[in-house]
Amino acid sequence: MGAHDDATTGPIDTAAVDKSHLEELMLGRWAETRRTARAVLRDPMFHKVENLTKEDQRERTLKQSHALVEANAVHRAFPEEFGGDNDHGANIAAFEELVTADPSLQIKSGVQWGLFGAAVLHLGSYEHQKQWLPGIMDLSVPGAYAMTEFGHGSDVAALGTTATYDAAAQEFVINTPFEAATKRYLGNAALHATAAVVFAQLITHGVNHGVHCFYMEIRDADGNPRPGVTINDDGHKGGLNGVDNGQLSFDHVRIPRFNLLNRYGDVAEDGTYTSSITSPGRRFFTMLGTLVQGRVSLSGAAIAASKLALIGAVTYGNERRQFNATSTTEEEVLLDYQLHQRRLIPRLAKTVALGFAQEKLLGKLDEVFSGKDDSDENRQELETLAAAVKAVATWHSLDTLQEAREACGGAGFISENRFTSLRADLDVYATFEGDNNVLLQLVAKRLLADYAAEFKNADVGALASYVANQAGDRVMHRFGLRRALQGVRDTGDERRSANWFKQTEVQRELLAGRVRQMVVDVAGELRPVAKLPAEKQAKAFNEHQFEIINTAKAHTDLLLWEAFTDGLESIQDQGTRQVMTWLRDIYALTTIEETLDWYLVNGRISAQRARTLSPYINRLVARVRPHAQDVVDSFGYEPEHIRMEVASGAESRRQEQAMEHYRKLRASSEAPLDEKTLLERERAAASRR
Repeated sequence: MGAHDDATTGPIDTAAVDKSHLEELMLGRWAETRRTARAVLRDPMFHKVENLTKEDQRERTLKQSHALVEANAVHRAFPEEFGGDNDHGANIAAFEELVTADPSLQIKSGVQWGLFGAAVLHLGSYEHQKQWLPGIMDLSVPGAYAMTEFGHGSDVAALGTTATYDAAAQEFVINTPFEAATKRYLGNAALHATAAVVFAQLITHGVNHGVHCFYMEIRDADGNPRPGVTINDDGHKGGLNGVDNGQLSFDHVRIPRFNLLNRYGDVAEDGTYTSSITSPGRRFFTMLGTLVQGRVSLSGAAIAASKLALIGAVTYGNERRQFNATSTTEEEVLLDYQLHQRRLIPRLAKTVALGFAQEKLLGKLDEVFSGKDDSDENRQELETLAAAVKAVATWHSLDTLQEAREACGGAGFISENRFTSLRADLDVYATFEGDNNVLLQLVAKRLLADYAAEFKNADVGALASYVANQAGDRVMHRFGLRRALQGVRDTGDERRSANWFKQTEVQRELLAGRVRQMVVDVAGELRPVAKLPAEKQAKAFNEHQFEIINTAKAHTDLLLWEAFTDGLESIQDQGTRQVMTWLRDIYALTTIEETLDWYLVNGRISAQRARTLSPYINRLVARVRPHAQDVVDSFGYEPEHIRMEVASGAESRRQEQAMEHYRKLRASSEAPLDEKTLLERERAAASRR
């Protein structure tokens, strides 16, 4: 039997996880950076303290941010000239770890150095960097990132704030023309920011050149709003209350022409606008694309939070006992129940898959921002991958935190176990840096564009051949010919049907085939309206939005599976590879199980095989169960990072004490007689009379 034999036939006790080997693999390319960051974050001063007032939590988070500067932990992405390392991948890898200490610290520092500072770094000139980066890096100039408005969040191109150039004064006039153009949800704005990067419509000589970024001071040396600047506090939030989110509006505030961050668009003294990118649309997306690292960092932080949740729930599930099922003297460990395994182990599999995908995403980001490959094509790939992984990772984190909380029962609801606090803090991750559903539309549009590009230069014969082959393939599936063939092959042999699912090529084809078919279906629906007026195209797109979003989700499922499968190739230890292969299979097959209706309706899986899928997953999950603790231990977090009573070993000690108590009681003459035993004795005695 091979290492990947069917779960009903192969030996289940030959696999074992080499935790140190697996930990090194999951730490990835920037392992040392992560270890360095984790060492800093062991200090209790960085840890979230529950039940603080909003005001105290904000003050604590500001102090933590200054402590990060003192620990030299915020410099990695900045140029060496200013004391940085110019290492963008390492910067995000370290930044992700902050969520284990305090999500508010992660977001506040992300605003300061990942958004405010990154805007100056990536959108400004060298002169801008020289003037403003030192103060940003050492936090002597706290800043806000003023993009989102009451009326526009994800639709940045439609922002209402204006920046009108006055050639006579050589100044830009920043103005909020109506209430809906008020900047809102801005981290650092309510209390601490003294400056902001403000996104506004650049208008010069009566022409609107679209959204550009401007640096401006918003408070004076005494901390008061500058003339024309109105600052309001967003108040208490559902989470992340260590971040002082606020609102900004501007009443014809004048700033120097120099304050336009002009890497991609500039205005001369006389008001003439120039840009190295002639297309307004391409220029806009290039500017926003330089700030994609925010999405990348959020997906990494969400994965780290999922890991914490699983460490807590799996450890507790291995220690907490409930109900006498197989023994009259010893209760069952929670994780021995099939439902408990089904609740946690598939989520563990997806978390590991996301970890491998995040590593690829970090590598792509480092290629682009280091200059190794900053081509337009690679930047577009980075944006698409970041949008896909961010959406799925943040949703998965919320789902995992909730399920882990429930899996720990009442203990999971106690603040000391962090589930509810982490979930509250991470709730908004699904919204900021791009609403997840909007991001998935971006992914789907890229898929449709790639599909269209395949046939841009194809001749009529090639296109007709493709359509004919595709139609034939769909007929084969849709009318049951291939489905019937599967049924004949599998009839009477459940094991053969189940074994089919474990094959790598079968998993790849099922996941990739679904993406291809969904893209073809949506493209086919949208193609007839391609030459119609814009409003009719928009109507057609809206009518198919549900399918479009699902297509992007299917594409992301495939991305995660491919990343996991590639990751398996790096595992040298055979026992570890066996367990991780089972986990990869669980990820693939539970993903297929969740969308089994599509596979059945489209004839991709026969009813015979479909019936074997869930039982096969159950057997795989049971196989991984003995190794689940080793896998979560391999995440490499120490008690100072986890900080959960359910993962501290306290429950194990309590259970051991209880079992020892009852063992001694049974062995003594003092044990009370169980009422059921008494009744049985009385019935037996009565029957003898």
